[in-house]
Amino acid sequence: MRPENQSSVSQFLLLGLPIPPGQQGVFFTLFLGMYLTTVLGNLLIILLIRLDSRLHTPMYFFLSHLAFTDVCFSSVTVPKMLMDMHTKYKFIPYAGCISQMYFFIFFTDLDSFLITSMAYDRYVAICHPLQYTIIMREELCVLLVAVSWILSCASSLSHTLLLTQLSFCANTIPHFFCDLGALLKLSCSDIFLNELVMFTVGVVVITLPFICILVSYGYIGATILRVPSTKGICKALSTCGSHLSVVSLYYGAIFGQYLFPTLSNFIDKDIIVALMYTVVTPMLNPFIYSLRNKDMKKALGKLFNKWHETGNHTFCVSEFLLGLSEQQGQQPLLFGIFLSMYLVTLMGNAVIILATGSDPHLYTLMYFFLANISFTDLCSSSTTIPRMLVNIQAHRHTITYAACLSQIYFFLWFIGLDVFLLAVMAYDRLVAICHPLRYTLVMSPRCCILLMVMSLILTHSYSLTHTILLAQLSFCTDNIISHFFCELLPLLKLFCSNTYVNQCYWGGALTISIPLLIIISYVRIVTAIVRVPSVTGKWKAFSTSGSHLSAVRLSYVSAIGVYFIPSAGLNCSYDVCCGDPYAEPIHLQLEKQRHEESFGEAPEPKELPTSKSCTCYLLASHSRAN
Repeated sequence: MRPENQSSVSQFLLLGLPIPPGQQGVFFTLFLGMYLTTVLGNLLIILLIRLDSRLHTPMYFFLSHLAFTDVCFSSVTVPKMLMDMHTKYKFIPYAGCISQMYFFIFFTDLDSFLITSMAYDRYVAICHPLQYTIIMREELCVLLVAVSWILSCASSLSHTLLLTQLSFCANTIPHFFCDLGALLKLSCSDIFLNELVMFTVGVVVITLPFICILVSYGYIGATILRVPSTKGICKALSTCGSHLSVVSLYYGAIFGQYLFPTLSNFIDKDIIVALMYTVVTPMLNPFIYSLRNKDMKKALGKLFNKWHETGNHTFCVSEFLLGLSEQQGQQPLLFGIFLSMYLVTLMGNAVIILATGSDPHLYTLMYFFLANISFTDLCSSSTTIPRMLVNIQAHRHTITYAACLSQIYFFLWFIGLDVFLLAVMAYDRLVAICHPLRYTLVMSPRCCILLMVMSLILTHSYSLTHTILLAQLSFCTDNIISHFFCELLPLLKLFCSNTYVNQCYWGGALTISIPLLIIISYVRIVTAIVRVPSVTGKWKAFSTSGSHLSAVRLSYVSAIGVYFIPSAGLNCSYDVCCGDPYAEPIHLQLEKQRHEESFGEAPEPKELPTSKSCTCYLLASHSRAN
């Protein structure tokens, strides 16, 4: 039977955190910072364990799974909480609430099983050190993780299926996420079976693992007391201290929330305890369990030492106007041209952001994404152009290894974010043209915030992974980059190491999947426009997508020139770094009538794209001619 027939509510209202309205902004920033720290810290653990062969042991195998679980566990509730705080839209659909509860229980239980597996690993390592490699073999580790996933899935699925059979009298949840206990209090049906299963599963998933951990540490403590040397005792305790900290944080919050109901009569206290194990604990785990661990600190030290040692060498970065750089008389002219274009880029995108934020007529989803893409263009241009201007003016073309990696990281981040935002804007145009009556429902404020947050997280992970993979490679004798900044592919040509993994990772979502999504969106848009009967309607539909298509053309034509047409690489790289951010304020904004009204009357705005296009063409032609 469908849930809609069982439940009289189609959505729930999450009351959220009991924070005064005037303090919402402060707590939003605080929790956003904590969430980003959680994601970045745990991803760093996973990457370190993957890259350092000394960490390929059962203990760190379980730790990598725990880090992944913490990222997912925190991501189930915190993004929704942040979205509610920012948009003030606190409703969640019935299906969304059930899904959130399912994944919350799943990752909570998985955390419990993984912590228990790690306790068993420490028990074998300390109590049976000579048999450790025989007992904790790879097959057993994989089996323990697989069983943990299966049991967690069974637990969360049983709770979810039973909950869908209930009817609800109210739809107001005094919490910031769909907690099982809070949902059961809203039900009009008999919840005896749910409570029985909740108690039984709680014993299996929470209590029994906790008892196993206590028994393991009982044996560990007895073994440590028999160690004759103080040094040996300290070494044994050091391998368990971080794990015990995680156990105390995790089970302390869980027991206080669910197994001691007399301590949870106050709603505010329930929310505080929930914040502890959904926000604080996943954030602290990388620090208290891994970054305090000696092996993990060695892995971090090895990574940063490699950066430092290689940083003693510098790269000679050639400007992309290589022929002109040798002609000293033309360098002031080039410096003036590029400085002017960079300043126009900054001012153009800054004006777009200010106009979009100050004019209520522009408080629409399209201009929300436009303001974000303008900010991204401003940052991506600032990553490379100031360095190029310094090289032209100072005649110094060297850059340290650390600065080169930093430039790659930020360049990939902002370019990737640009690509994701173009795809999001294509989806926005698709919904506006193909489903105009459902536009406000589909493109809700929380959907837009979610798309932005996901774009930031995915592009950050993309650039961070590239940077860390790059730091593992070894250089040959040549250290000259034939480019005006540290670009990824020219840099890969300087390495003696195998760059197959780097190249495979490069040819992923940003180069294949995202362009494909944009193409599919516009195929559907064109198909919908062709079916419009009136010519006026067709022109109106095309006009809403023309500026976005211009931005897509600028970005992807330049990118294709850089990466798929080697002979055009340097000139097109300039278009990517300076030309595109310079052009997009004109293509995306000055053609829009509403945006022109927000600026006031602008004299002959139609002339701007023509003059700019000629300037870019002359510069590119002049570069090729020389």
